[in-house]
Amino acid sequence: MSIPKTMQAVEITKAGGPEVLQICDRDVPRPAYGEILIRLAYAGVNRPDALQRAGSYAPPPTASDLPGLEGAGEVAAVGEGVTEWAEGDSVCALLPGGGYAEYVTCAAKHALPVPTDMSMKQAACLPETFFTVWSNVFMRGGLQAGERFLVHGGSSGIGTTAIQLASAFGARVFTTAGSDAKCAVCTDLGAERAVNYREEDFVAVMREAGGANLILDMVGGDYIPRNIKALSDEGRLVQIAFLTGPKVELNFAQIMMRRLVVTGSTLRPQSDLAKARIADQLREKVWPLLNTGQVAPVMDSEFALADAAKAHVRIEDGDHIGKIVLKVG
Repeated sequence: MSIPKTMQAVEITKAGGPEVLQICDRDVPRPAYGEILIRLAYAGVNRPDALQRAGSYAPPPTASDLPGLEGAGEVAAVGEGVTEWAEGDSVCALLPGGGYAEYVTCAAKHALPVPTDMSMKQAACLPETFFTVWSNVFMRGGLQAGERFLVHGGSSGIGTTAIQLASAFGARVFTTAGSDAKCAVCTDLGAERAVNYREEDFVAVMREAGGANLILDMVGGDYIPRNIKALSDEGRLVQIAFLTGPKVELNFAQIMMRRLVVTGSTLRPQSDLAKARIADQLREKVWPLLNTGQVAPVMDSEFALADAAKAHVRIEDGDHIGKIVLKVG
């Protein structure tokens, strides 16, 4: 495969709003030991990208300064020590950064095959949300069949993924969303009950159902004490983001008396080995569901690479349902 010396990319010119995203020319990166170079067809757009653009989520020191944490395309080159991939293979990959570009490098063990009969556009939406959901709901949260699982933001990329996976593995799924239309999407995906949080109290709904055994939350703020109330005894709360803030007053006596577990994680700062272990579990337990179509990403909209700013407006306006992508190749 012929590899050019330079490529088009979208860079963050300074911390700020979507308008600070600008097309630029960059050198094509070269894969180091254990890495692959991917010629991207599509890149996923995620809220951490917007946080990085705004100046509140710095990339790790060794990562590209370009935004973009997932994508799909063809392997253009392999670095030394790589045996699992060859030039021309179709892959989707979890990226440390650099996805808003025509070429990107990543650890070979963080790439997965494009599922059977799935387009590159769909595959580009898999890594960030599926790594996040699997590691937090199943590995950290320990969700079991028959348990009551509540995920907030059910119509988001994380939410639509969590609903499908939890349902596929036998959990009873509850969710929240901001409109009746979004709630309908959630129930179509497998949620037993979707709560329009503008009209109903999810705490009351969950307590009536017996309490949530596990909650996945990215809202934070005043949802945190409400989540504690919505949990069943010995329930678990997994926090993965704070859209409305990380600080709140909380009565820890409830956690003690009811034997609750409060935990959380972020994906990007984890070690390459930790991410490779998540990839191994996804390949074994989740990719068969994607290959048969039992689980699939929910798609919202597509933008050209040069229109990355418009994609950020879309993800921040809160109206999207499912995943947003940039067409790169």
